[in-house]
Amino acid sequence: MLKIEHLTAGYGDKKVLEDINLTIEDGCVTALIGPNGSGKTTLIRAVSGVLPVMQGAITVDDRQVNTLTEQERARLISVVPQVRNIPPAFSVREVVALGRTPYLNWLGQFSTQDDQIVENALEQTDLMELAERLMADLSGGEQQRVLLARALAQDTRVMLLDEPTSHLDLQFQVNLMERVHRLAHPMEGIERDGHAVLAAVHDLNLLRMFSDRVVLLVKGRIEAEGTADEVLREEILSKAYRIPLHVIRDSETGKSAILPRL
Repeated sequence: MLKIEHLTAGYGDKKVLEDINLTIEDGCVTALIGPNGSGKTTLIRAVSGVLPVMQGAITVDDRQVNTLTEQERARLISVVPQVRNIPPAFSVREVVALGRTPYLNWLGQFSTQDDQIVENALEQTDLMELAERLMADLSGGEQQRVLLARALAQDTRVMLLDEPTSHLDLQFQVNLMERVHRLAHPMEGIERDGHAVLAAVHDLNLLRMFSDRVVLLVKGRIEAEGTADEVLREEILSKAYRIPLHVIRDSETGKSAILPRL
């Protein structure tokens, strides 16, 4: 379980987030939404330990994240970043294997268990056929799957995703987020607990397909939190995004779409 209590964070003396309180249970995908500049990436960076916090506490299973070493933190929290800075000469398998770095001995040797975990991560993300391909030869969607596999190989309780579907075609967006949903909700017969997932997303329509909870950030504060139906409401979203929005609901399926009100 990831717990954020009274978190204030920012850059230098500038506060970007203020008094954030949020709990993400195991087996739950929480979508983090909000207009540009609302603090979504800052929250991801603060939780991952990249950005020091000004006030408050972040805990994973009652362990204070800011008191852990980088290696200890990497065993609890994995990140699928927004920006891909991966050497193009690395193979897919080599990149996914980087997820095992926090567990290697001082000689940097891989165990049989490490190798098996990497294989499992490749299989779960349908990357086995691409395992020996170089990153430079992959499409954007394929590269994003590799980063997801690397995070999966890291074998953490908490997974953070910062705009994971940016610049991806619709089919790759849906494919990627379906995989993320399965990480939090493993199929019957799979002997592992579901991940606690926090994903910053832009697409308000896509998040309905995979999120259990939705958190709306506006100007560094949580403006709304709840299920998709509770948060994705015209009056809430129009105020947050400062544009009239219309929620169209299908009476038969219960599904809805969010569109600008022209």
